[in-house]
Amino acid sequence: MRTHWRGQAHITAVALTLLTLLTLGLSGAPASAQEQPTVRINEVESSGGSPGDWIELVNTGTTAVDVSKWVVKDNDNSHSYTLGKNTSLAPGAFLALDVGPSFGLGSADSARLFTAGGSTAVDTYTWTDHAATTFGRCEDGTGGFRATTAPTKGAANACGDTGGGSGTTWPGGAEVTVADGSNVFGENLSGLSFENSGVLWAVRNGPSKLFRLVPDGAKWRPDPAGGWASGKTLRYAGGSGEPDAEGVVVTPDGMFVATERDNSKGSTSAPKILRFDTSSTASSLNAAAEWNLTSDLPSLPANAGPEAISWIPDTFLTANGFRDERTGAAYNPAGYPGHGSGLFFVGVEDNGTVYAYALDQSGGGYTRVATITSGFSGVMDLEFEPATGRLWAVCDDTCEGRSSTLGINAQGKFAITHTHDRPTGMGDYNNEGFAIAPNTACGGGHKPVIWSDDANDGGHALRAGTLNCTP
Repeated sequence: MRTHWRGQAHITAVALTLLTLLTLGLSGAPASAQEQPTVRINEVESSGGSPGDWIELVNTGTTAVDVSKWVVKDNDNSHSYTLGKNTSLAPGAFLALDVGPSFGLGSADSARLFTAGGSTAVDTYTWTDHAATTFGRCEDGTGGFRATTAPTKGAANACGDTGGGSGTTWPGGAEVTVADGSNVFGENLSGLSFENSGVLWAVRNGPSKLFRLVPDGAKWRPDPAGGWASGKTLRYAGGSGEPDAEGVVVTPDGMFVATERDNSKGSTSAPKILRFDTSSTASSLNAAAEWNLTSDLPSLPANAGPEAISWIPDTFLTANGFRDERTGAAYNPAGYPGHGSGLFFVGVEDNGTVYAYALDQSGGGYTRVATITSGFSGVMDLEFEPATGRLWAVCDDTCEGRSSTLGINAQGKFAITHTHDRPTGMGDYNNEGFAIAPNTACGGGHKPVIWSDDANDGGHALRAGTLNCTP
């Protein structure tokens, strides 16, 4: 069915319209519209996609939807793509389906979505010629289809003049440079967090290690002092296991690491937050406290759990009217005795959802305060930027290196303000870590940012760019 010629359609719009009406009913919607799921087609790439044609779905509802075995078809019934089993779409999340190997989308064609079995129509979109970019809903999930300003596979649509949530260019310099020596870290370097402009922390998920990094000219290297020259091995409390360390954040309450599993039991999910004492001179650090999130999170694949962690101070949250979804009222830190001085925001790779927690600093106890949509199908790192009051959610090459910023809206909830493309000088790397230097590092209107590449492409795991100091 693939037709790459972007010219006059070979199938008339009339025929396609009749086909759509026959599929959905004369009303233009499924006959059981009152029972229609909240999942909709959100964006379509019919020519020139990577790696081929793709159709993006979005969940417009407030609860997750099981889309296992749902079916996507083009304008006939002889070509179809079936979603895998155990596939769930979180509220507000995007899911891009690479349908190219199953069927090619033509210059005049349709994208049709059906529930499991392919008999009940959920949504459809028909076009009569390729878009120069993609076709996407503006606003996401609810608006009509139009040509986007740029493809945004797995992320909020780039609608140009639609305001918050639209794709935008990177808000900083285009140049990206290598920021480490050759093969210093190898593969699996993941989360990053600045302690200050002269100290950057990093975690490696396997073998599990924590690194204290210091400047080495324009690059970063493991601190040669204090026993940090080769990083320090991480263990669970008591010295057991090997935490799959994915995210790290420095806070006034200590150093915290997000983990997906115990690498010594790699087939079992073990979503935890661990606290470590970095003042220890030992070469191996045992967790000083642990929080097991298993009972609060949905069932997760072993290697797709908590990938990201950030921390936001109570003073900021209360000053900006943050709403506690548990109580239905404004967030009151006094309601969580012993939780420290802020909340922890944990991003899950499997569903792209961010969960805000108050952690009892004595260890073990926690309460979920909010559930937040990142705009991506997966979250690889989170970074709170105090200078702007924005929480950054970063996706890897799954979303072509895009990031979203979230701010507290008038309803007291974190909502997407923008979606940014990666800098033009950045390749589409498997970046799992992202850190923003404090504004004290500003020079010439820019401040440094660092990405960590889990795949160590070209023998380098760290790359540096800039953000504008003034938003």
